Amino acid sequence: MSTERITSLQNPHVKQLVRLRDRRPRDEAGQFLVEGYREVKRALAAGVKLQELYYGPEWFLGANELALIEEAQTAGAEVLELSKGAFAKVSYRDRPDGLLAVAPQWNRTLADLEKIVSGLAEAAPANRAGKSPFLLVVEAIEKPGNLGTLLRGADAAGVDAVVVCDPVTDIFNPNVVRSSTGVLFSMPVVVAESGEVRGWLRSRGIRAIATTPAAPTLYTEADLRGPLAIIMGSEQYGLSEFWLKESDLLVRIPMAGQADSLNVAMAAIITLFETARQRGREP
Repeated sequence: MSTERITSLQNPHVKQLVRLRDRRPRDEAGQFLVEGYREVKRALAAGVKLQELYYGPEWFLGANELALIEEAQTAGAEVLELSKGAFAKVSYRDRPDGLLAVAPQWNRTLADLEKIVSGLAEAAPANRAGKSPFLLVVEAIEKPGNLGTLLRGADAAGVDAVVVCDPVTDIFNPNVVRSSTGVLFSMPVVVAESGEVRGWLRSRGIRAIATTPAAPTLYTEADLRGPLAIIMGSEQYGLSEFWLKESDLLVRIPMAGQADSLNVAMAAIITLFETARQRGREP
């Protein structure tokens, strides 16, 4: 495998990789970073067309990296080697593993979500009803790590798609990719405004179940079967008045200690797995 080797920290490739950590350069370039063996592997498995793949052999943790590099190169990625110092410069991880890719951004809308929901019914056998949609809607999530963990938890619970309303952080933040462990590439993620999403859910008979500490109904006592969207609010303020008023049901997670709320990702995972249990799934 013959590739160009970059050693200078002033190389244009190195400078651009550093710029892609920030949102404006990402959006201007229409690209984002994918760092890590597992994340790159999952991107390729999901059919993401990686544009560039950078590797630093001094940072490799195992023996499988070269095969993954060849796979990316075969799939059309430009492959470039970085010296140990150059890779340390572009990596945003405390412990790099020597792989960093550049991928194109994408934009999924409610039209794409419509196709996903329609596909649930079309995929059912002729003598059986289609699977009811199971969605997670998150509003104004601020921390990339939380958004990535929400994607990871949604994947584990069998959610069909995640809808990000009124986002504060973008889904292509490097820490979203990292904390999702690459689930971003396989979990359909739609970005839209809250009002548009609520209208879409209502028109398709999908109940909106919102979580809030002030709700009278425990989440375990609610009927979480059928077409359903679990609605989660921001870390600091929780759900907006819009979703609290517009949701079909408000539920809460009981708190036995001094804390009056949980981290949004923890609360979502608890609620999603109760939903999965009621729906008879094996997450």
